[in-house]
Amino acid sequence: MTTPAHDADSDTDLLSAVRAGDTAAFGTLYERHHTAVRKFAFGLVHDPADVDDLVAETFAKVFATLRAGRGPLVAFRAYLHTTMRHVCYHRARLDRRIEFTDDLTRYDAGEPYTDPALDRLERAYAAAAFRQLPPRWRDVLWQTEIEGNTPAELAPRMGLTPNAVAVLAHRAREGLRSLYLQQHVTVADHPECRWAGERLGGQVRGRLAARDAHRMRAHLSWCSDCRSRLAEIREIDAIRHAPLRQRHHAGSHG
Repeated sequence: MTTPAHDADSDTDLLSAVRAGDTAAFGTLYERHHTAVRKFAFGLVHDPADVDDLVAETFAKVFATLRAGRGPLVAFRAYLHTTMRHVCYHRARLDRRIEFTDDLTRYDAGEPYTDPALDRLERAYAAAAFRQLPPRWRDVLWQTEIEGNTPAELAPRMGLTPNAVAVLAHRAREGLRSLYLQQHVTVADHPECRWAGERLGGQVRGRLAARDAHRMRAHLSWCSDCRSRLAEIREIDAIRHAPLRQRHHAGSHG
């Protein structure tokens, strides 16, 4: 239940109180945001039981983060939503890796299997990345990837040569991939970690300027958290651009 003493407090005041050890303040935050966060969870998963588990795990992770002196100072609901997306993503990845079933038919001869929850989340990440691109990059990607137009067809409309359109499309695709990977990185608290976190997608895609690349190497040499984030999105990049197919190898191929 909400503690009356905290009813009128702002989220910022409550977050400070939680960091200071006031558990009741987090109860007020929970009551204030639970309904909205639960609605958000239904956009990620459909089974009501999964929704409740996802909400509970999200609040538990955020509570532990705040009690450790980290986490948001403002924008608590946005932080909850970000945490929930990452919890959902990690759950889906684990479910995809470990599956107990007697039915091996879908693993025959390279048949790919797509987890619906993971696919929905990946689409949300891709859409968010696309929205962050410059308008000109969004336009050339839409025209080439969705409409199927060639650089030669687009050149007159864009006032460019066909080769320039092809180069622009390549840069736009790389930008999209970097921003897509960036969606998987939880915002860090330390300023230098925030700087690195905002550029990990570019690090994976090899798109950092020389000065930033040097600063990134120096940061990664001592920050194990950012090394873990980098390893995670490298794995994601490998999965998305070289998808593994699950096979049933029971038979002999000799």
